[in-house]
Amino acid sequence: MAHRLQDRQHRLPVAQATVLTLPPASQAKDVRPSWSALESLLCGAFAGAIAKTVIAPLDRTKIIFQVSSKRFSAKEAFRVIYSTYIEGGLFSLWRGNSATMVRVMPYAAIQFCSHEQYKRLLGSSYGFQGKALPPFPRFLAGSLAGTTAAMLTYPLDMVRARMAVTAREMYSNIMHVFVRISQEEGVRTLYRGFTPTILGVIPYAGITFFTYETLKKLHSEKTKRSQPYPYERLAFGACAGLIGQSASYPLDVVRRRMQTAGVIGSSYSTILGTMREIVTHEGVIRGLYKGLSMNWVKGPVAVGISFTTFDITHNLLLKLHQMGNFIH
Repeated sequence: MAHRLQDRQHRLPVAQATVLTLPPASQAKDVRPSWSALESLLCGAFAGAIAKTVIAPLDRTKIIFQVSSKRFSAKEAFRVIYSTYIEGGLFSLWRGNSATMVRVMPYAAIQFCSHEQYKRLLGSSYGFQGKALPPFPRFLAGSLAGTTAAMLTYPLDMVRARMAVTAREMYSNIMHVFVRISQEEGVRTLYRGFTPTILGVIPYAGITFFTYETLKKLHSEKTKRSQPYPYERLAFGACAGLIGQSASYPLDVVRRRMQTAGVIGSSYSTILGTMREIVTHEGVIRGLYKGLSMNWVKGPVAVGISFTTFDITHNLLLKLHQMGNFIH
């Protein structure tokens, strides 16, 4: 009897020690979602910055054609790039890229992060938690992510468009654009073109994320590999960008015309009015789809790099996090 009592007394501290280690483990579980969101923000910002810097000269050239009545061709596009280089040097091809970075890093961060959150929310709502979403929720998650990012970063897009089509003497830096537009044209001008942007983002982001996620799902089912190789991700992203941008391109042209109306001497104030004026003077294909062929080059490249960079860096951070948990 005395032996049993002593044995029970020896066991009691062990049981207490086990109980005391439980709270930190549960706290670590609670912290994980916030770390996941932070990782998505960081990876998204990095992915957007890399992709946009690579295609910045083509993007700037496309905007110049979108906001003018000049007819687009590959020869004319090359001439614009070459004359820009001769007049302002190599770095002039990246004019406005600082504004692009200021816009695209928060935009991409918010878009990728919110996409992960929307996928999680819709997954739990539709009963697909941790699995690939059905087609409509997959499209909806992309549309909501793009809309969220566009709403929160729109004035920066306006600033980027103004800097792309004006000489350095007119706007010296990003803050100068904000101040001068606010003083001369009013604060509301910073949101000119907002409606066509949102109308364009809904199909663009929805189709782009839907296509990329669908291709990854089909690839996984066919190859039985959970993760595609980097070059496969690049191809999936390129396809997604090609389809998404082609579907929403006319609204992108309308948006740029409305954003730059104050500096090109036009009065584009409504979506339908802008479309009517473009079609009347330039035609449907040469007006509303001006620069689309250049977009078929730069768009898939940018989206492919962006999705690939995000997935690779996100998976890398996830592995590092798991290794940290294993070590601790």
